[in-house]
Amino acid sequence: MRNIKFSETILRLVILFCGLTIAHLGVTLFLLANLGADPFNVLIQGLHILTQTVGLTLTHGTVHMSVCFLIILILLCLARNYVKAGTIICMLCGGPIIDFFMWLLNGLAIESTGLTVKIPVLILGCVILAFGMTIVIRSEAGTGPNDLVAVVISEKCGFRFGITRVITDSIFVLTGFILGGKVGIGTIICAFLVGFVADFFMPYSDKIVSVLMRLRQNSN
Repeated sequence: MRNIKFSETILRLVILFCGLTIAHLGVTLFLLANLGADPFNVLIQGLHILTQTVGLTLTHGTVHMSVCFLIILILLCLARNYVKAGTIICMLCGGPIIDFFMWLLNGLAIESTGLTVKIPVLILGCVILAFGMTIVIRSEAGTGPNDLVAVVISEKCGFRFGITRVITDSIFVLTGFILGGKVGIGTIICAFLVGFVADFFMPYSDKIVSVLMRLRQNSN
């Protein structure tokens, strides 16, 4: 029984990592379009400016990690069961995956193109991000701290995930903007598109994960 549970956990983590890789391919396309930061990073930009204002010499990355850890600490107090091994994997592996895709796709020179190319690339990135994110969520192995905010609120309050995601992303953007973060057209598109696209993909991702889990059970 212990071996069965262990193999199920490993499979769920593999599914999560696949979803994470897909999601961060979308993030990379978003970054290559260079039309503004994603909602969570607008918040981080604003908080980074705030830390400089009060005399702290923290990097953007340090602020990002600190906020992620703060979210995890809050969830450990309020909704402990949502923080899983996959949460740590998402935190540690997201950056290297993006670096890999940036290296792989940098030759496309998307940044030097016009809006007629950049906006479709950005929208494609948002769609891919939303699909990968739903795979991560449906893996039930954990998800990244910033995504967990919408997941926990949605499930605890019984709201649709898409609406909850749009609201949380909008709050990230508004707060970050007030603190001095930079908002671009890509930020707005991302804030209002990812949640609704994720809602569309969620049942399909649920079926994909269910099929993979049944295949594992049948092989035992």
